[in-house]
Order: sequence, then C-alpha cells, then structure tokens
Amino acid sequence: MPTIGTPLGRAEDFMGRNRRWRRALGAIGAVLAGVLAPSVAAADPAPGAIVSVEPLPAEMSVPGAAVAERLTYRTEWRSGAPAVGTGVLFLPPGPAPAGGWPVVSYAHGTVGIADGCAPSRHPWSDLERPYLEHWLAQGYAVVAADYPGLGTEGVHPYLDGQSAANSVVDIVRAGRAAEPSLSQRWVVVGQSQGGHAALHTAHRASSRAPELDFRGTVTTGAPSNLEQLFPMGGPGFPDPGFEGLVAFSSYIFAGLRAAQPDLDVNSYLTPTGRKFVDAAEQLCYNELNALADGVRVGELAALPLSAGRFPAVFADYLGVPTSGYDRPVFLAQGIHDTMVPAPLSAKLAADLRAGGADADYRVYVAGHNTTMTRSLPDTTPFVARLFGS
Repeated sequence: MPTIGTPLGRAEDFMGRNRRWRRALGAIGAVLAGVLAPSVAAADPAPGAIVSVEPLPAEMSVPGAAVAERLTYRTEWRSGAPAVGTGVLFLPPGPAPAGGWPVVSYAHGTVGIADGCAPSRHPWSDLERPYLEHWLAQGYAVVAADYPGLGTEGVHPYLDGQSAANSVVDIVRAGRAAEPSLSQRWVVVGQSQGGHAALHTAHRASSRAPELDFRGTVTTGAPSNLEQLFPMGGPGFPDPGFEGLVAFSSYIFAGLRAAQPDLDVNSYLTPTGRKFVDAAEQLCYNELNALADGVRVGELAALPLSAGRFPAVFADYLGVPTSGYDRPVFLAQGIHDTMVPAPLSAKLAADLRAGGADADYRVYVAGHNTTMTRSLPDTTPFVARLFGS
C-alpha cells in the first residue's frame, strides 16, 4: 500500500497538473450535467448510472480528501422500482495503487428523514469527519450514500434496510463510473442506522452487484431485534430509558407509514403520536429529539403494537436477516450504549453465527457514538485483511 503524501518528484507534478485539468473539466461537466441530467437519466436507468457529478464545497469535504464530489445516481427502492440517490465520493491524494483505490462504502447514522437532513448537503459532524478521514488515510476511497428519499423524491423509509442497502451498493457503482481509479474491491462500514443498512448490504451485495468484488462488513452500534421489542409497546408503556427513543420511534413510524400505507399506521397512534410522526417528516434528529423532551414513548401508541398485522409488517420492514452472509462481518458494540443496548447486538451475533455467518462480535467500553473510534484498533486491521493488505 502506498504511503500517503510521499514525494513523487516530477511524476507527482505531472499528476497534479493532470488532476487540475481533470477537475476543471469536471466542473464544466457538472454544469452540463445539470442541463442534460433528464436525457442522461433516461438513456441509462441502470442502478449505479450517473445522473450528475459536481464538486463538493470545501466546507463539506473532509481533511485528506484530494477529490470531493457529490454524486446523483440511479438506485432502487426495495420493491425494485427506480429511485434517484445522492451521496459523496472522496479520494485520497496521490496516484491510485495498482488495481485502483479499494473502496469503503460508508453508511451514515440517523440524521432524520427530511430532504434537508441529507448528509451530502451539510458539513460532516465532529464525529464522522475524523472517522472518514481515517479510512482515507489508510489508502481507501470513500463513498457515502444518503439513502433513497433522503434528499431526493419520496419519503425516506427509515430503517428500511433493503432500500438503504440498494443505495449503498449502487453508489459504489456510481463512484467507479465517476472516477475510474476506483477498484472493484469494496467493503461496507456503517454506524447506527448505517450499521443496520450495512447488515442488509452484506446480505445482498454479492448478488446485487456480481461485477464488483465485495469483501466484508464493519458495523458499529447497529440496531437489531427491534421487531422483538416494539410489539411489546402500547398505550402507557413504561419508558425503558433508551436515549432518543421517542424520536427514533417517530422516524420508524413515519417511514413505515410511507412504505406500507395499507397498514394504516395512524390508527395505531394517539394524537400526540401523529403529531410526532408528522414532525418526523420535517425535522432533523436534533430538533425532533429536543421536541420530544419530557414525552414518554407510551404516549405515542393508541393500540397495542401486537395488534393486527403490525408485528408481521414491522418485522418484514426492518428485521435484520440472520443467514445468507457470504463474507465476514465485524460487529462493534459499546457496553455503555443507551441507544442500542448491548443485549440486542449480542443476540444478533449469536443468531448470525448460528446461521453460518463469519461474525466477529466485540464489545468496547464506549457509548453509542464513541464505539466508532474505540473500535478502530480492531476494525482497521480487519478491513486491511479483507483487502488482502
């Protein structure tokens, strides 16, 4: 693996000039793409096909990225219906190694479901910026999907893992179309909601994109087994003390309401519940969580969530598959995580192993978000081994 930042003399000067010319042409191309996007999209509706590429403003990039681009590309909902996705692409500095830059497809955590919450429209958080910079510094290209409906047409179906997985796979295709220096080799790395998306990605990556070389998965704080918990809820359910539970539940109900209109999610909600689910379609996480201050999750439900078709539809919507994984999976969990408690991931790890998965489950003295950095001494060599370096 090349050392990042190594002086390359005249070769580097030439590469720099070539890069500047290509970036200038790329800026012109981005303007033309905005004009020609409808005809481009119509000409190639295949998943991963590029609709447009535009330079990302400097404040929305990450340190260490020599190239930062916003991609608009073709993907699909879980039904197979066409969708448009957005996301970002970052490249390390210097020339690509032989075979191209190995790719980390990063699946982001909860930001909300409104279009304005899409990560590609905002600077990265103080948590994720150094995390993405770390993977760039290892000599990997990074792509990061916003997920369908987040920044594009339609309501983002929060924790619909299959739709999210499609976009996480397809942005690798889009990244390779935009930047031919990307390798066919790739892994998925996901945090929180993105960990859930990463597990669904791992389950379908090889079959969805057989032309790529999928190597494996890293998750941190991935929610699972929610289909076992939510049907216990109902009117007056005591607050279990999970951080952000009202906000997360509201996003789940909003996504389920959009994805499964025949379930009539509103009939399961109180007026307070409907207020929060409506607000979830408009507010990003910090705003919605602030609105939920002092509200108990039992105030949202008008009916037991075990009633009618809810449990079956809910499980199909967000349940994590426990068999059918053909590449290694690394599951990192914080013992002090109050958003996704450790018993949920411990059961998932046991179920994955029983289902034949090569699952490495490790617990860290960390909270929900700090698990990302606390696990790096283990996840970094794990990914390096997946890439064979």
